[in-house]
Amino acid sequence: MTLIIAEAGVNHNGSDDLAYALVDAAFQAGADIVKFQTFKAKNIVTETAEQADYQVVNSGQKESQFSMLKRLELSYETHHKLVKYCNNLGIEFLSTAFDSESLSFLVDDLGITRLKLPSGEITNAPLVLEHARTGCDLIVSTGMATLSEIEQVLSVIAFGYLNANDNPTVEQLQAAYYSDEGKQLLKDKVTLLHCTTEYPAPFEDINLNAMDTMSNAFKLAVGYSDHSEGIIVPVSAVAKGAVLIEKHFTTDKTLPGPDHKASLNPVELKAMVDGIRTVEKVLGDGIKGPRPSEVKNKNIARKSLVAAKEIAAGEDFSAENLTVKRPGDGISPIQYWSYLNNHSKKNYKAGELINE
Repeated sequence: MTLIIAEAGVNHNGSDDLAYALVDAAFQAGADIVKFQTFKAKNIVTETAEQADYQVVNSGQKESQFSMLKRLELSYETHHKLVKYCNNLGIEFLSTAFDSESLSFLVDDLGITRLKLPSGEITNAPLVLEHARTGCDLIVSTGMATLSEIEQVLSVIAFGYLNANDNPTVEQLQAAYYSDEGKQLLKDKVTLLHCTTEYPAPFEDINLNAMDTMSNAFKLAVGYSDHSEGIIVPVSAVAKGAVLIEKHFTTDKTLPGPDHKASLNPVELKAMVDGIRTVEKVLGDGIKGPRPSEVKNKNIARKSLVAAKEIAAGEDFSAENLTVKRPGDGISPIQYWSYLNNHSKKNYKAGELINE
């Protein structure tokens, strides 16, 4: 089954109550995981860094990234409460760590065993290495990345899994990536996500076929992190073979904040989950053969060899006295030519199924 991550992100707007409401919405929609973002603004951005254009447009407010992100921090106490709340509901809690302090908190304090590397951090080699050294399974988003950059981040991850303390050289990174043990660890523990880093992402820039390119290049599980409008793209990604889908959602698209407008509302989130589960059903097992629901229609829809007119015993079957009609519970018409010019062994009335 496709793993579905409902990305709450920072759509809690710094409110504990809204964070709980997001967990409820994700659970009710049928998502497997609800994901937040864990960071200390002081650790990830300078006080003068500007917002992205989409953040200004979506939030309706121009300010520094630091000011915006500071308001969107969740306290460690709230994290603990959310984990407990998710456990009680039966939905997995996940969060993205954007700095070393946050990563340590998620792993050492909260006991998280699955981590997400966001697209913006995959060239942040020191933080990537810290993620790998936790030994956790990693979901690696690849928005804005080239194949070469993806190979680089995978080499850091392979090295981190294999080496607990060493600081790597370029040669050591490559050796880890190409080693049999490194390849196996990547295969066992890493999922790549295709992604287009724009909010909302234009349909012409989605490029779902890149999932096939990534799968062929790295021989790893590939999923899709979606920033497009609506649900057609993530549902289509599952049809393309995505093993994981991540999608932003909110309780209310009109709320202030950088991501609400590009997110699904709870009704749309449930529709996406339902659509994905339907696609999984229709994809089937790939074995071509009669399906259980169609077996009963076989004799009704197909045809049999039938006497076109009376045929006497000993008479040759011919194009004039042999025809093809429903039902299909007699001799298959695939045998038509083998009957021509052969003697009938019995008398047939017009319309009677041939049965010899």
